[in-house]
Amino acid sequence: MKKTLTLSLAVAMALSLCACGSEKTSTPNYESNESAAVSEKLTPADQLLEDLKGTYDELFTVICDEKYDQIWLDKCEAFVGKDMAESAAEMLKSSCTATIYGEDAVNAYTNAEDMRFDCYFINGVKQFVFNGSNISGIDDSGKKLFEHEYKFVKDFSFGGMMDGYLYETTDNDAGEFKYFLMMPDTPATTYHTEFRYGSDLNDLAEYSKGAYAYWLAAGIPANCGEKMIEDCIGLFVEENLSEAAEEEEKTAA
Repeated sequence: MKKTLTLSLAVAMALSLCACGSEKTSTPNYESNESAAVSEKLTPADQLLEDLKGTYDELFTVICDEKYDQIWLDKCEAFVGKDMAESAAEMLKSSCTATIYGEDAVNAYTNAEDMRFDCYFINGVKQFVFNGSNISGIDDSGKKLFEHEYKFVKDFSFGGMMDGYLYETTDNDAGEFKYFLMMPDTPATTYHTEFRYGSDLNDLAEYSKGAYAYWLAAGIPANCGEKMIEDCIGLFVEENLSEAAEEEEKTAA
């Protein structure tokens, strides 16, 4: 039976994965600034910050550059066929490149098929720099917007779908950078990182309501190579289209 893929099913799959993929157990053989194994001297939460050391650009700004269009088509074709590859690629890109979040998104997404995620950096950040427990942000002019020391607080769930680690700074001037909710993804496991930051813990725990609704930042190392970019696109496509195509086949059977 020929595989087909409906837009609504694919979008539902993308949103169920929070649009950005989930952690794999295998570890690619990349030269990176992170350790593949958890140190016996560090907790998993502290090890994650060590593994994330580096400077990060917005994931989807990088991988959605038109020069990677053919990679998207090739990866999608493997799951949905040549005829559907272009529409599948555009659908997947669209599902995580919204430019609204929070109450604007809640008001806009009255239809389930319209729902999308904003996976960009917010509050003026162009790049994030992770240096162990020190996290800082840089704006598009190269100016440092913030820099604080963060300490692990507790395990934390995002919308009941993704489990991560919550970190907090005690600096009184942190504002919207008071808390960081970090997912376990790292460049050495899923070629990227996912996180949220803000000042309201209740809203940080929600994905479809509150100040951060339909938003989950995704980053990729600023010094990433072409191989990492291709692999990241491939993983994103595989996680979304493989399960969606299988479900579609079951429905059609």
